[in-house]
Amino acid sequence: MTSTHSAGSAEEGGAKAGNMRSLSRALEVFAELQRAERPQRLSDLARTCGMSLPTTLRILRVLQDFGMVSQTDKSYRIGPAVLPAARSYLENDPLVVASRPVLQQVASQTGLTASLYTRLGFERILVARVDGEAPLRYDLPLGKRLPLTVGAAGKILLASASAEELQQAVGAAIAAGHEDGTFTVEGLRARLPEAGTDFSFSADERATGVLSVAVAVPNRSGRPSESIALTSPVETATEPALKAAVPELRRAAGRLSELLEGSVY
Repeated sequence: MTSTHSAGSAEEGGAKAGNMRSLSRALEVFAELQRAERPQRLSDLARTCGMSLPTTLRILRVLQDFGMVSQTDKSYRIGPAVLPAARSYLENDPLVVASRPVLQQVASQTGLTASLYTRLGFERILVARVDGEAPLRYDLPLGKRLPLTVGAAGKILLASASAEELQQAVGAAIAAGHEDGTFTVEGLRARLPEAGTDFSFSADERATGVLSVAVAVPNRSGRPSESIALTSPVETATEPALKAAVPELRRAAGRLSELLEGSVY
């Protein structure tokens, strides 16, 4: 009786582990499609995700059934089912809702574009933005996956990371195509703020002709997962001008942290 029960429990546990593995693989394929700038072929997705062609195809077909993925000819892209999910997030997420007046105020006070990013693994996602007086040279849509290793808003989230986490960040950036294979932890450390500095600055890092400064949003857990950045084209601002706006950024980050108290953040 006991042995039969134990065998049944082992089989059930194995099935659950298999299901979680399948879900993890499906989400990995879905994440890769989000990173891609254009529709992806089956062979490219399989190679990037390190999966066989049959496994990748099965995953894509399941995602298609739920509208998460669409197919045209032999290429795959994100499907229309993500739009209702994105709308729900933008309308109901406490972070996004609380950040809007904060970003509007700091953009109005500085004349610069104010953006809020949240960390997702070893990437960051743009979740809210208020344009400044000078338009940026590039279009950065909400939901865009960006590296932590480049840009002020990403680097500030790694400023207090351990050596092990920095190594993981380097590996993840290379795997996602954000950095080339020669990128090292030493190279990353050279980009990060100096010890004791609570803001990060970048010039011509992620986009040419763009300056940016960022601070982390205080988090009760001690490790920040969000950052607020001010950005400007080089023609309308200078490095000293952006760094002079850091006190306003600190106040904005502190205000947002206060608004989020009592929420899941």
